[in-house]
Amino acid sequence: MNMESIKFDENGLIAAIVQDAQSKEVLTLAYMNKESLAKTLETRETWFWSRSRQELWHKGATSGNVQKVVDILYDCDSDALVVKVIPTGPACHKNVYSCFADSLLEEAGMVVGNPSADNGDVESRFDIINRLEALIAKREAEMPEGSYTTYLFTEGVDKILKKVGEEASEVIIAAKNRSHDELRYEAADLLFHLLVLLREQKLPFDAVLQELSKRHAK
Repeated sequence: MNMESIKFDENGLIAAIVQDAQSKEVLTLAYMNKESLAKTLETRETWFWSRSRQELWHKGATSGNVQKVVDILYDCDSDALVVKVIPTGPACHKNVYSCFADSLLEEAGMVVGNPSADNGDVESRFDIINRLEALIAKREAEMPEGSYTTYLFTEGVDKILKKVGEEASEVIIAAKNRSHDELRYEAADLLFHLLVLLREQKLPFDAVLQELSKRHAK
């Protein structure tokens, strides 16, 4: 399918859901017309049509929070888009990671996450990885003061690599000590710092899982 097959509405617009290609978090919902979609494809950065200002706008042109486009998916009716991006800084004009930051369930005092948790069921064994990956992405975008993750991103890749190396050594020592408690703790530290490193390198954790799957298939 080419761009001519994309179905724009009566106002010449199409909804574009912008998603972090690494964390899979939805960042914002915006609209594109033919020109902004064409410029997005040409520049590999997001361009939208402002319905309030009636003009094109390049995300990050003034704030610096550009969004590098990884892929653009269209739905089965060709009338909606998912734009997968690697964001630089917050996506929201409120200077937060995602425009979708507030939860109706949370405000109502209900359980957020696994819908069966009300019945005492435990979360999926991998839910924590998904939530941690999203939190690390949020920290990188917002860089809140006092956050250890902010500190790591501020110090840069050398500091992150040093921590990965230190935690790997601690895992080895814990294993040699035959201590399950120590090994559990140090392995958790190693996984956290590895996720931070993957985020800094703009490599989705999914790519690591795909590599494991590919090897297993052999």
